[in-house]
Amino acid sequence: MIQREPSWEWYRTFLAVLETGSLSAAGRAMGISQPTVGRHIDGLESALDLKLFTRSPDGFSPTPAAFEIRPYAVNLAATSAALLRKASEGSTHVRGTVRLTASEVVGVEVLPPILSALREQHPELVVELMLSNQVDDLLRRDADIAVRMHRPTQHALIATHVGGIDVGLYAHRRYLDVHGSPDSLEDLALHSLIGFDQESAFIREFLKQFPAFARSGLGFRADSELAQLAVMRAGFGIGVCQSAIAARDSALVRVLSSAFSFHMDTWIAMHEDLRNSARCQVTFNAVAQGLREHSQR
Repeated sequence: MIQREPSWEWYRTFLAVLETGSLSAAGRAMGISQPTVGRHIDGLESALDLKLFTRSPDGFSPTPAAFEIRPYAVNLAATSAALLRKASEGSTHVRGTVRLTASEVVGVEVLPPILSALREQHPELVVELMLSNQVDDLLRRDADIAVRMHRPTQHALIATHVGGIDVGLYAHRRYLDVHGSPDSLEDLALHSLIGFDQESAFIREFLKQFPAFARSGLGFRADSELAQLAVMRAGFGIGVCQSAIAARDSALVRVLSSAFSFHMDTWIAMHEDLRNSARCQVTFNAVAQGLREHSQR
């Protein structure tokens, strides 16, 4: 039976230990001492009457109880962050924190110059970028603004279509010099292909049109788009890439341009409650305009 209400700070510490695996590492991440971390964990275990960690040669190992309460602690962290962002909305002056979520490739290859220009205009604006290919729920305020390759369907969201991003097949010139360029989609079976490890709804639809990229036929598998792009640039083989990104590297050559080409619809969305937030509105507009320009390249 819970004897007292646990402190929110204890939950923050619990998440830090869960992520880092030790009291000392959690303390460094939070800027507090190791004994303080230990007291927080002891206090939380006592208040909840649960054993959350056991010592092991590798550090602190979470118990099944720790994994059971983790989603609730994560929700508390998201709510706390949203509360702090909401508190910074009090004026028309653009300041405070905006939490943005986008896919790995968009977040690393496309957004940095857009966000840099935005920061130059609004130096008191703080941007938190969450790289994720998952459909994060804006209704729970996990993020303020989301960039996604599908149309958001929740009615409480403001969504803007910013264009279709052209996608093609590319390989490094060094790979093609050694292995030659395919003349047809059937020729892809003779090449080293780069693709995803785990299937998703999008991948299953993609494979209906391009079965050569079935998992069994891939020479390199990774669910990270950045990892795929990295090995493509290293000359590993042929993979899928946004044309505007590939155009920055003269060593990346497009293959089968007439047989393999499609557009990924790109949308930006935020919760309608944020329409009067100066920081969210200027960020939304800047990202939308930047993505429009990216899609037109």
